[in-house]
Amino acid sequence: MTLRRLVLWRHGETDYNASGRMQGHIDSHLTEVGRNQARFAVPALARFSPDLIVASDLHRATDTATVFSQAVGVPLRFDKRLRETNLGLWQGKTGAEIDAEWPGGRAEWQTDATWTPPGGESRIEVAARATEVVTGLDEGTEDTVVLCAHGGLITALTGSLLELPVANWWQLGGIANCHWTVLARRETSGLAWRLVAYNVGITG
Repeated sequence: MTLRRLVLWRHGETDYNASGRMQGHIDSHLTEVGRNQARFAVPALARFSPDLIVASDLHRATDTATVFSQAVGVPLRFDKRLRETNLGLWQGKTGAEIDAEWPGGRAEWQTDATWTPPGGESRIEVAARATEVVTGLDEGTEDTVVLCAHGGLITALTGSLLELPVANWWQLGGIANCHWTVLARRETSGLAWRLVAYNVGITG
């Protein structure tokens, strides 16, 4: 087991973020603000000296990761298991539209990781597929890896890797565009993951 540190990096602002619409598996694109956010983040993330960056295959994540990979020269690969939560019938809708059609649904989804949006998937399912990616990295030779993904996936994966009670996952706050969370292991903790930083970012 060689993986010692994970940096979970959310993509930059997208056209859907800017218009307040839910994305899920919709393949939205970065705005110019989002691209600049990725550029601003490069120097800070480079200080982690990552050996690899793995990104969701949705464009908002691949494009964010590519900015870093090209600037620093770190190998980049894509993995569809790092996609955001499939939000089913909610995808493409605003919060107000969802609340009108599914009263109370968003509040339940936000506080219950086992709850599934209509036609979508739960955060438990999201965490399970993302954890598969981390397990695979444990079989490699990398010490530090950046996972460029999505806010919902990052909070779910963080809760899972820290072995927090599922009922408490909702207490992890949201991740802002192009902010990151850092998890690390050390021999003295039995290689359990511990939280080093959460929702950290650069403004510019």
